[in-house]
Amino acid sequence: MTSVSARPRSDAKFHAPVPVRRGWGDRLRVWWREIDKWLLGLVLLLMALGTIALAAASPAAGEQYKVADFAFFQKHIIFQISGIGLMITVSFISREDARRIGILMAAVMLFLLLLVPILGEERNGARRWLDVGMSLQPSEFLKPGFAILLAWILSWRLRDPGLPVLSYATLTMALVGALLMLQPNLGDAILFGGVWFVLVLLSGVALQRIGLLMAGGVAALTATYFLYDNARNRIDSFFGGGTAFDQVDLAQRTLLNGGWTGSGLWLGTRKMNLPEAHTDYIFSVIGEEFGLLACALILLLFLAIIIRALVRLVDEENLFALLAGAGLTAQIGGQAFINMMVNLQLFPSKGMTLPLISYGGSSTLAVCFTIGLLLAITRRNPFLNRDRPGLTSLFERSEIGQRPNEQRPSDQKEDRA
Repeated sequence: MTSVSARPRSDAKFHAPVPVRRGWGDRLRVWWREIDKWLLGLVLLLMALGTIALAAASPAAGEQYKVADFAFFQKHIIFQISGIGLMITVSFISREDARRIGILMAAVMLFLLLLVPILGEERNGARRWLDVGMSLQPSEFLKPGFAILLAWILSWRLRDPGLPVLSYATLTMALVGALLMLQPNLGDAILFGGVWFVLVLLSGVALQRIGLLMAGGVAALTATYFLYDNARNRIDSFFGGGTAFDQVDLAQRTLLNGGWTGSGLWLGTRKMNLPEAHTDYIFSVIGEEFGLLACALILLLFLAIIIRALVRLVDEENLFALLAGAGLTAQIGGQAFINMMVNLQLFPSKGMTLPLISYGGSSTLAVCFTIGLLLAITRRNPFLNRDRPGLTSLFERSEIGQRPNEQRPSDQKEDRA
């Protein structure tokens, strides 16, 4: 039996593929089809509530800084609009571009972080800002870049399982932690450490090594207590109960003053004595003027954002996308919960804003940039089916001690079948 190869007919013509140039209308339709609309909607809803909360806190901040009552509110509107524009723009990029931009952002911000102890502006006993025509806090923009950089490093295991990616990731964390403690900025150092731990855990590292790393983290925190007066004073104040003049105690009293339903917009009184009511302690202002029920709503919205992002990543097959998405989610959720726990006097004061709600130029733009990267990484064509559950499979491989690019014998049999 002779095989006959298919040949084009003599009258057939070959046409080379013609590249299709998509216009903005086509790109917008593709973006809307692939974007996680629920995640985007939750973020915009939280930003809208944050605008109302800033309107409530602005008079207290204006009196503290001797400016007009709604000066901070007006600036906040500008930051929010700019942040939304940045978030939407970043969400249009591809995963590859998100990786490149994140790594570049991490490199630039690490360099600026080196300059902060030398050229930075000092505020409230900390040196965290650079004057570049505007007040820039490099650690805020380093947060999304750090998550992307660690995800990229840990994903090298798929190419070469012999690479010491855990050592590279740990050295990166040590460098960032050391630069932050020079400011000093213990709150952000803890947040970066939490993101590092989540990514290391998801990358499939053996539990024994994770235990050793946790012991090293406890040792580092213990050393921080003895070496840094600022950290020691805040921790001692937290465990000692504090006084009526401590910021955390004032924040808790302000938060509980409104009861379940609040005193009403602009009717709160304790907020006028609360330092940084528009930034670090805006959650307490929400509690006084809108009640504990409003605080619970804010908490549920942050939980919904985290759960929605993780649901989007459950069946993700790309290890870098999975790690990057999880790292960005951990960074946003971790910062939000630390801020809320500080306001509830469940955590020592850290000088950390509430994402998407607190006032701030660098913090608002950095958080919106982070959300934009998360939206870009979780974009997905709804017409493509995925057969392998990425996050679930990753945990299963971690439990049986296999590397991320290995298969179990049963999977190999199924593939051969």
